[in-house]
Amino acid sequence: MLAAIATLRAKEGSEADFLAIAQEMAVAVNANEEGCLSYEIFQGDNPQTFIFIERYRDEAATEAHRNSDHFKTIGARMGPFMAGRPDVQRLNLA
Repeated sequence: MLAAIATLRAKEGSEADFLAIAQEMAVAVNANEEGCLSYEIFQGDNPQTFIFIERYRDEAATEAHRNSDHFKTIGARMGPFMAGRPDVQRLNLA
């Protein structure tokens, strides 16, 4: 099993817009990606910080996620509301 923890920051004042689109992403991933074991979004203590916790069956599932239409289209819609690039940690089950 593989996992990823992605920390994204929304621009000040755009937290609700960012979250609405991010939740669309979570619904699409959980409904359409067989190899995704879970895809959840958490809001940090700082209201502009969002943490995506993702678990995948294997590397093929992570690649399928990154190449999916919803990742590309919904992810692009998040861009204007983001303050900088995401910080992504990729993890392997020990």
